Amino acid sequence: MQIHPLWTTYPELAAELEKTTQLMGEQVRLRNKEIESVLLDRIHAGGKMVRPAYTLLFSKFGKEQNSERTRSVAAAIELLHMATLIHDDIIDDSPKRRGKPSIQAQYGKDVAVYAGDYLFTVCFRLLSTYATTDNQIEINTRGMERILLGELDQMHLRYKQTMTIRNYLTQISGKTAQLFSLACYSGALEGGQSERFARNGYYIGSHIGMAFQIMDDILDYSQSTENFGKPVLEDVKQGVYTSPLIYALRKNDPRLKQLIAKQEQMTKEDALEVQQLVIKLGGLAEAQKLAEKYTQKALKRIQQLPDQVEKEIIREVTLSLLNRGL
Repeated sequence: MQIHPLWTTYPELAAELEKTTQLMGEQVRLRNKEIESVLLDRIHAGGKMVRPAYTLLFSKFGKEQNSERTRSVAAAIELLHMATLIHDDIIDDSPKRRGKPSIQAQYGKDVAVYAGDYLFTVCFRLLSTYATTDNQIEINTRGMERILLGELDQMHLRYKQTMTIRNYLTQISGKTAQLFSLACYSGALEGGQSERFARNGYYIGSHIGMAFQIMDDILDYSQSTENFGKPVLEDVKQGVYTSPLIYALRKNDPRLKQLIAKQEQMTKEDALEVQQLVIKLGGLAEAQKLAEKYTQKALKRIQQLPDQVEKEIIREVTLSLLNRGL
C-alpha cells in the first residue's frame, strides 16, 4: 500500500489515509477475481487521496470524533471519485489512467461500465452502513447527480467554438468542484459541527475544486505528458474546450479557429500548434488569473476556520495543490 508523498509531512493524516485506503480495499469483493484485482490495484496505487483527506481534516473541527465512521465517509467519497474516473475514461476513450492502462483499454468498455457501476454501489453501501444520518446519503446522491450533469454538459458542449467561460464554470462546478464540496461538507457533519460550519466547508471545497480543475486545464497546455503524469492536449482533440482555449478564442485568431474546426481530424501536430497559439494569445495568462481568483476565495474562507492544527494543514495542502506545476 502506497501513500502519496504529499502526506509525508503529516504523519497522523497519512496514517488515517492508509486506514481509509485499507477500508476501501476491504469493500471490493467480486466473483470475477481478475477485475477485483484490477480495482484493488487502482485503490492501492498511491493516488493523492485529496478528497478523503479534506473529509478527515474537516471532521477534526467537531466535538464528535468517531474515526471509523469518518473514514467510511471519506472512503465513500474516494470510491465515488474512482467510479467517475472509470466512466470518464470510457467516454474519452482514454488509453491510460495514472500511468497504467485504463480499465476500458485493458478489458473493453462493457467491463469498465460495470466496474464503475460496482464502485457506485460500494460507495452507497458504505454510507448506508456507517453514515450518522440519512442526510449523508441524500447529500451524496444530490452530489452524484450534479457530477453527472457536469459530465453531460461537457458532452453537450463538445466542439462548440461559441462556448463561454460561464458555460465552462457551470460544467466544472459539477464535474470537479462538487466532489471537493462533498468531501469538506461531509467531514464537518461527521465531526458533529453545525450546518452553518459545514456550509462554509462546502464553499471552501467548491472554491478549491474550481481552482484545482482550472489548474489542471492550464497544465494540459503548459506541461509535457511526462511532467503532468497523463496525456496532454487530449481535451482539445476531443472537443473539450477549457478556459485557456476559451480565452484564446476570444481574440478571433483565424488560424486558431481553422485548427479547431478540424474537430476529430485534428492531428498531434495540429494540437501542438493550438497549444502554442493559446499561449501566444494570452489564454494561459487569463486562465491563471481565474485560478488565482478561486484560490483566494478558498483561502479567505479557510481563514475563518477555528485556529487549530487542521486549519494550517488545510491551508498548506490547498496551496500545494493549486501551485503545482507553476
